[in-house]
Amino acid sequence: MKKHVVFIAAALFALSAVSALAATDALVGACIYKFDDSFMTGVRNAMRAEMDRQGGELEIVDSQNRQPTQNDQVDAYISKGANALIVNPVDRTAAQPLMEKAKAENLPIVFINREPYADVMAAYDKIWYVGAKAEESGTQSGQIIVDYFKAHPEADRNHDGKIQYIMIRGEQGHQDAVLRTEYSIQAMKDGGFELVELGSDTANWDKVQATDKMKGFISAVGIDNIEAVLANNDDMALGAIEALKAEGYNLGDPAKYIPVVGVDATAPALEAMGKGEMLGTVLNDADNQGFAAVRIAVVAADGNPVTEESIGYEITDGKYIWIPYRPVTAENYREFMR
Repeated sequence: MKKHVVFIAAALFALSAVSALAATDALVGACIYKFDDSFMTGVRNAMRAEMDRQGGELEIVDSQNRQPTQNDQVDAYISKGANALIVNPVDRTAAQPLMEKAKAENLPIVFINREPYADVMAAYDKIWYVGAKAEESGTQSGQIIVDYFKAHPEADRNHDGKIQYIMIRGEQGHQDAVLRTEYSIQAMKDGGFELVELGSDTANWDKVQATDKMKGFISAVGIDNIEAVLANNDDMALGAIEALKAEGYNLGDPAKYIPVVGVDATAPALEAMGKGEMLGTVLNDADNQGFAAVRIAVVAADGNPVTEESIGYEITDGKYIWIPYRPVTAENYREFMR
């Protein structure tokens, strides 16, 4: 089952909204913070699929993880005559100048995945945000660890009743990294476990960086002392797994298995789950985030009101479209594979 049809009722409602929209000739310019992010690749693919249905034109550029580059790209779209903008900011604190550029041209702007501050969202009547509540993903990833330890007492390798864990965080200051970390820890505590943090560091959402950081943790604390690894996204979880596999762990021997949980439910993560290398993840619904962003941009570009009826998604406070998370475990991961 494709990821974007997991929530059947919502998907049917959303599809009915699409069929009600007239074909558009809008040009929408989109900036993605970097193309080699696995989750944002899923969002880009969904955006293209949705614009194909809408009949308009969508241009997407790679900001290469550089805010000045993205600023120039937005200027270029404005000069080109784009009818609406979709922006996945490199730096959420830099959203205000981008909003001001759009406002000066009376252009609709949709931010995705990295939420601007509330004052930025309040400063313009043609601004929207599409994303997910990061605290949900943190709670769900922590609960996956709790459920595993309750079902597998042997996971407490030193039998002290505590979870000795490693936390691999996204970039410093990113709201998703902060909330996923905080809420996953709280979920494990709420599950009745005492915790011992053996190591925590940022890896900037990057697999290679996470592999290096995990190797450092293994050297510092000893692999036999690590009982769980939580990562703020799947790319970093997979990076941690590469380091574990290099030590002979997570290759099929139950005696050499450390549960690793990520966030996003990317295709590589689901494949790793199928191989038994990764315990679980949390669906960050790239399809519906991409669909919603394009629908808002098209509706607004065509001069129509952005409403639940016109885009097929619930809107909070007139500006926010929140796409729910869903836990992904060994029991249901096949539902999310394409």
